Amino acid sequence: MEITANHTWPGALSDPSGCRSGKPRSQGMTMVIDKGLGLQSFEDLLAVSGEYIDIVKFGFGTSPLYPPELLSRKLSAAKRRRIAVVPGGTLLESAVASDIVPAFFRQAVAFGFDGIEVSDGTIELSRARRDELIGEARELGFRVFTEYGKKLSGSRIDALAFVETAEKDWKAGAELVIVEARESGVGVGLFDEQGACREQELQELLRILPNRERILWEAPLKEQQVALIKAVGSEVNLGNIPVQDVMALETMRRGLRSDTFELNRVFSDYMI
Repeated sequence: MEITANHTWPGALSDPSGCRSGKPRSQGMTMVIDKGLGLQSFEDLLAVSGEYIDIVKFGFGTSPLYPPELLSRKLSAAKRRRIAVVPGGTLLESAVASDIVPAFFRQAVAFGFDGIEVSDGTIELSRARRDELIGEARELGFRVFTEYGKKLSGSRIDALAFVETAEKDWKAGAELVIVEARESGVGVGLFDEQGACREQELQELLRILPNRERILWEAPLKEQQVALIKAVGSEVNLGNIPVQDVMALETMRRGLRSDTFELNRVFSDYMI
């Protein structure tokens, strides 16, 4: 067999599913949570996995803790890879609690964040205040991602309340609605105290949920990602993905890992 200098894998090997699209993606988005990577580690992440990352969230309130120049360099590196960068929703919640939302937005604009996450996982937001924050962020040119659910351990998802919230968020201008699972993925929302997916609740949500492509499911653990890929499809939007798991998740989306090997795969009629 003659070997040629072709550095491109056959499509049937690189994406057996045949479903994965390139950037910019409107479905199958991967949101990564960055809890404090240094610049070199961040650039290494983007060099290896940048093509498979759509959004980087600087987790919770980490953004103000960076040296400003370092934060700016990380944002610039992500933008060069066509990756949106957002500060964590808890930072905006802190600004609301401290009554300094205009200062929060001014600084987010100054640093060049692409998006804003509007959430009430820790505080309480009225519907009117939630709409107001979504509108203010949109007026400033941000992509807006909202979040449904509380961070308190043991909190669950009320399917009807979630659908109502999502529809109102979309109407107010949100691009995606995120289902809360925290960075641990344990004992919150869709996942039980062992991190297993509550399958019955997931199926109920999927039965009544409109616009699935505008939902992003936080799923930091591998088995959660597998469950959602199998239930929703390889183009499900997933978030709070640990930085070291981006490539592994992409292989599962494509059917290149045993957990999802048979999804969307067309098998040859011949055994070789």
